[in-house]
Amino acid sequence: MKGIVFTEFLDMVEKKFGYEVVDQIIEDSDLESKGIYTAVGTYPHSEVVNLLMNLSDRVKLDPTLLLKEFGKYLFDTFLASYPQFFNSVDNAFAFLHSIDRHIHVEVLKLYPDATLPKFESEETEDGTMIMTYKSPRKMAALAEGLIEKSIQYYKEECTIQSENQVEDGSEVKFTIKRIG
Repeated sequence: MKGIVFTEFLDMVEKKFGYEVVDQIIEDSDLESKGIYTAVGTYPHSEVVNLLMNLSDRVKLDPTLLLKEFGKYLFDTFLASYPQFFNSVDNAFAFLHSIDRHIHVEVLKLYPDATLPKFESEETEDGTMIMTYKSPRKMAALAEGLIEKSIQYYKEECTIQSENQVEDGSEVKFTIKRIG
C-alpha cells in the first residue's frame, strides 16, 4: 500500500486525537516499519489495519466509522494535491465514473507498483449510480467516505446505500441516488 495512505492516516489521527494518540498507536502496533512512512514508499497493508484497530481501541470508536472518516479526510488531501481530477468534471457522478477510467490510470503512471481498488460504475435509466468496489484489502468504508465527500464537494444531495456482494467485504455495491 502506498505510503500516502499511512502518512495521511497518521496526520488525521494527530489532528483529531493528538500526537500522544499517534505515538501510542504506533507503539501498540509492533510495526515492521516502526511507523516511519514516506508518501511515495510502499508498506504492508496489514500495518494500516493494525494502526486502525489500535486507534479504535484507544478512542473507543468503531473502526468502520474511523475508516470512513479517513476517506473523507483523504478526499481533501487528493483535492489539494490533484485539483485537475476534480476540476475536469462538474458533478459527483462524472467524477465517480472517472476514478477507474481516468484517475487510476494516471496514478499508475506515477506509481506503477500501486495496487489500487477496482471501481465499476454505471448509471441506471432513473439516474441512479451503481458503483462496485472490489479489493482484497476490504476497505470499502474508506471508499464510502471518499464517495460521500465527493458528493458534498460537488454540492449535490444523494443517498448512499452499501451492500456486501461478497461476505468478507472484498466486493461492495454502492447505490447512489440523487435527491430531487
